[in-house]
Amino acid sequence: MATFVIVGAGLAGAKAAQTLREEGFDGEIVLIGAETERPYERPPLSKGYLQGKSEREKIFVHATGWYAEHDIDLRLGLRATRLDLGSRTVRLSDGSRQPYQKLLIATGSSPRRLPGPARYLRTVQDSEALKERFARGGRVLVVGAGWIGLETTAAARAAGCQVTIVEPEPTPLHRVLGPELGEVFANVHRRNGVDLRLGTPVAEITQTGVRLSSGERLEADLVLVGIGATPDTGLAVDAGLDVADGILTDAALRTSDPDVYAAGDVAESFNPLYGRRLRVEHWANALNGGPAAARSMLGQDVAYDRVPYFFSDQFEIGMEFSGDIQGYDEVVFRGDVGELEFIAYWLRDGRVVAGMNVNVWDVVGDIQDLIRSGVKVDSQELSSGHR
Repeated sequence: MATFVIVGAGLAGAKAAQTLREEGFDGEIVLIGAETERPYERPPLSKGYLQGKSEREKIFVHATGWYAEHDIDLRLGLRATRLDLGSRTVRLSDGSRQPYQKLLIATGSSPRRLPGPARYLRTVQDSEALKERFARGGRVLVVGAGWIGLETTAAARAAGCQVTIVEPEPTPLHRVLGPELGEVFANVHRRNGVDLRLGTPVAEITQTGVRLSSGERLEADLVLVGIGATPDTGLAVDAGLDVADGILTDAALRTSDPDVYAAGDVAESFNPLYGRRLRVEHWANALNGGPAAARSMLGQDVAYDRVPYFFSDQFEIGMEFSGDIQGYDEVVFRGDVGELEFIAYWLRDGRVVAGMNVNVWDVVGDIQDLIRSGVKVDSQELSSGHR
């Protein structure tokens, strides 16, 4: 009987295990997770769950008994400490060795950290601790105006906290959306009472707040750091797999070892649509990448060419983003930016490479079709809605 092992019991790993069974694999499936919780989804941790709008049970990928019912050996509270490609075994933190015929690495990523006393958001326990702390009010200082920083800011403000964001870039989301859309998000947060300190690096986190590079000190009751994440590639690096920003894979999510695959945050995979490798840290990549890796492990013909997608909710903004803005040279708006009901398109050489719908719904498919088409568009027609 073949044994397929999945290291990483997050969304990608859980969906891979589910897909293996749905595709008829009747061998042994071992799903190994470092956390003690069964697989859950992370987006609610900085959105609805953090704000107390969703129940705990709803964050989990499967019901409690699902893994046993589908004969999946779910091992929680264990880390994979060593991968031996030659013997095709994984050593675990309890000292045991687990053999495999095929292995999927879906270990995800970890928050980038700064020296000093600060909170981070990655696990369900982190989210619950922040929710309890926000409920007590006070002064919250958020380091980083990326997605985690902005979403936790919205949650803290909803709980009645005073919030200051410190960000070295000139706008929020500067690297992922560019200055045009970054300014839109800046205005939304300012209107909701957030003190934005942009273009301002943090020099030190102290017991009472932070010291800025300018020498100014900002006091806070809680410092929360959200400055991005790094892929958990240690297992792959030690084993000698090819690794760059993440574990390198081909379009079938195979690593440099033909029996080892990678998916989710940890994978830097060749995307045929873009003609280059991408590492995508968002929910949809785990949701779709896990099943794609499972099918590839089964020998099916897989070309993982999804358009990157993510969503966010902050104050009065609900948005969805598709694509990759790298190399864009123009932004076109359709709709009313002031009223926060619009679609933004990023163009490169007259072709749409990314799109974001803000408080406009049921258009993601059309946006992604336009990105996939690669056709040249007229900016005026695009802004007027004639395409």
